[in-house]
Amino acid sequence: MSEQVRVRFAPSPTGPFHIGGARSALFNWLIAQKCGGKLVLRVEDTDLERSTKESEENIKKALLWLGLNWDEGVDAGGSYGPYRQTERLDIYKQYTDKLLSEGKAYYCYCTEEELDAERQALMAEGKTPCYQGRCRNISETEKAEFIAAGRRATVRFHVPENQQIIFKDLVRDTVSFDSNGVGDFVIVKSDGIPVYNYAVVIDDSTMHITHVIRAEEHLSNTPRQVLLYEALGFKIPQFGHISLILGKDRTKMSKRHGATSVDQYRKLGYLPEAIVNFLALLGWAPNSEQEIFTLDELINEFSMDRVAKNPAVFDIDKLNWINSHYMKKLSPAQVTELALPHLVEAGYIQETMSQEEKDNLIQFVGTIQEHLSYAAQVVDHVDVYFNDNVEFENDEAKQVLQDAEIPQVMNSFMNKLSELEELSANAVQSILKSITKELKVGGKKVYMPVRVAITGKMHGPDLGQFITIIGKERTLSRLASTLTKIN
Repeated sequence: MSEQVRVRFAPSPTGPFHIGGARSALFNWLIAQKCGGKLVLRVEDTDLERSTKESEENIKKALLWLGLNWDEGVDAGGSYGPYRQTERLDIYKQYTDKLLSEGKAYYCYCTEEELDAERQALMAEGKTPCYQGRCRNISETEKAEFIAAGRRATVRFHVPENQQIIFKDLVRDTVSFDSNGVGDFVIVKSDGIPVYNYAVVIDDSTMHITHVIRAEEHLSNTPRQVLLYEALGFKIPQFGHISLILGKDRTKMSKRHGATSVDQYRKLGYLPEAIVNFLALLGWAPNSEQEIFTLDELINEFSMDRVAKNPAVFDIDKLNWINSHYMKKLSPAQVTELALPHLVEAGYIQETMSQEEKDNLIQFVGTIQEHLSYAAQVVDHVDVYFNDNVEFENDEAKQVLQDAEIPQVMNSFMNKLSELEELSANAVQSILKSITKELKVGGKKVYMPVRVAITGKMHGPDLGQFITIIGKERTLSRLASTLTKIN
């Protein structure tokens, strides 16, 4: 390939970084990595009312957290800046003046009320509600009258009539639109700020973007952009429109399907490599049954010809499965670090802990780690560790302690544990086994009652490990308290 591949991710900083935007960024990043190309980060901040510096920072931090570094653009610099649209207004004006001078654009003085009336009339006739070119050929006298009346002009692009707008799409193959259904559209608002469809064409061309990979929702914008590329004499890039992301109910993904922003998943204790792995599979199918990928494997395997036209389904269960795979690879200390903010928020720990307290907590987390899909779930498992006031999880658990042998089992266990010189998981197991032999009862009559008496639950971490972690004193205290409740 003689021309270097240059792709871009161009978010609008108007809110939290959505999971759909992250997928678009990932696909562009993978293409750049695979082709030895460049990824440009451009900020499209011409929505002055909604764009914020906070949102821009959120996007950048999320990209870096995911490991999606950019080669050029905001913060990185480059030869084709500035990389924020509000810093490029002089550049846009040069091209606007060119289009106006060539008769390819014109000033429009129509008011919102007039435009709305035109739309309503066209819709009533069953026609496409597009601008009919009212200001296209107005006289200088009319212009002067409009200006004197205080009307502020927009700039509209003169759309050629009876033209088929055809372009190739990497996902959807050949796409065609009729220019008669487009209508002359605004390219510069009355405040001098260019609209998205106009600014993006100038940006992509002057930044030498070769491939525009973006969400399907931009497909309807592409005919306007193709017309602008042609009018400005720009080379048209290769487009690729990736499918929408739907919830499991096949509706557009929203808050009712769970977290929608990357930052929410980060705060819940999901791992960036798991999010990247999951996002890659949203709309792209590998050439195998493989589902767990390293970044290097994704770079090697990814190609746009395996990106599907059909919508991708955001399956939280699959994300949890992938994340649990990566969670299991972490050390208990790493999982604990991810869980600490959630334990503080839930009131289980203070922000500062002694090293002994932290070491014990790490040991406990290690016993439940395989059951975690993401770090915030630690909160669902730790009450049994922190709370010495044993509560039975249900009537079935309580019933375990009703057998006639229970007082004898408990007293024997408490006596042997009290006499134990060095507490360990193996020593606890030896005690439990000796009780089964001495009392001539099955293991279920010993292990389960002891577990329920200490935790209130019928299932949980290895009993010997758990008792070793909470210590002899807390274990004996719990057993005594539980015996009081059942007597």
